[in-house]
Amino acid sequence: MITAIVMIDAATDAIPEVAAAVADLEGVSEVYSTAGEVDLIAVVRVRQFDQVADVIAGQINKVPGVLETETHIAFRAYSRHDLESAFSLGLESAE
Repeated sequence: MITAIVMIDAATDAIPEVAAAVADLEGVSEVYSTAGEVDLIAVVRVRQFDQVADVIAGQINKVPGVLETETHIAFRAYSRHDLESAFSLGLESAE
């Protein structure tokens, strides 16, 4: 599975509509409205690398109200569980 994190600048008066439209696209698993430099962050999950371009350039960038995107491709995923395992000393908790 290939994961891309897409930062989206949207027209200020259309952020909720842009978020809903992006969230409905095939390959987009989540869309977050954010404070800060970007308006929305979309998480794209696809099976093949070529599909990243299809979803972002072919669909997200064509949603009315999307002004600009910046894409980051994820190499690895780390969850809290993964990090706790990675830094564990192998000691069992005393209960």
